[in-house]
Amino acid sequence: MTAFRIRNPIRRPGRLAAEAGALLVAAVVAFPLYWMVLSAFKPAGEIQSAEPRPWTLSPSLDSFRRVFEQQEFGRYFLNSLIVACTVVLASALIAFLAATAVTRFRFRFRTTLLIMFLVAQMVPIEALTIPLFFLMRDVGQLNTLGSLILPHIAFSLPFAIWMLRGFVKAVPEALAEQASIDGASRTRFLWQILFPLVFPGLVATSVFSFISTWNDFLFAKSFIISDTSQSTLPMALLVFFKPDENDWGGIMAGSTVMTIPVLVFFVLVQRRLVSGLGGAVKD
Repeated sequence: MTAFRIRNPIRRPGRLAAEAGALLVAAVVAFPLYWMVLSAFKPAGEIQSAEPRPWTLSPSLDSFRRVFEQQEFGRYFLNSLIVACTVVLASALIAFLAATAVTRFRFRFRTTLLIMFLVAQMVPIEALTIPLFFLMRDVGQLNTLGSLILPHIAFSLPFAIWMLRGFVKAVPEALAEQASIDGASRTRFLWQILFPLVFPGLVATSVFSFISTWNDFLFAKSFIISDTSQSTLPMALLVFFKPDENDWGGIMAGSTVMTIPVLVFFVLVQRRLVSGLGGAVKD
């Protein structure tokens, strides 16, 4: 007890400093989001004011009204939801199977394959946009949701496989041997035992896949050329960028609406996400 009383005053200032630093970082990160939401509720006069204030005394819903009055806004929202959910489910399934294969099985060029995953992760998306455009044109996928789904699955897989590899490796091989002795087939072990154990890792990778796909503008702008009915939600913001004067209220309101599904998805999976990231760090 005496030792604890002696050390505690030394630790406490350091802990307070760490907490203060964490709050400062959180405030810096949250301020752009606060300003986005605030600008969405500000009337046009306050947004264009030469002296911006971090509050408003007369909140207005006019910016949100202009957003929802767009003719294709509902279709854009549905397209984004279809693309993001398809990418999340497909990349999670493929990454789980691939991570299991490269972890549990020994085969030629296994190390080379893992290195290729890392190299693919290092290549900038912008450098591959033009080659992907010609590829989508040759396979007849331009102006379709498939031109958005396929590239995002490809770019999500390297990170997901590397992250899930640690979760699969953390499962003892003795567990598979015990399941085999009890009469469980390899397929049953894969889906009824291994899959629930690595599910937190799947959730963690799914969050990153969902966010990158939901916020994508580059592929949507490059691959959806003429058929605007196949556009996604980020393309709806272009309506508010005008040659003479940008509608910043509509831009901020549209960005706020775009952020809501990401926040909802994060809230739904936050417990699994914390355990998944903790398992990845531990590995």
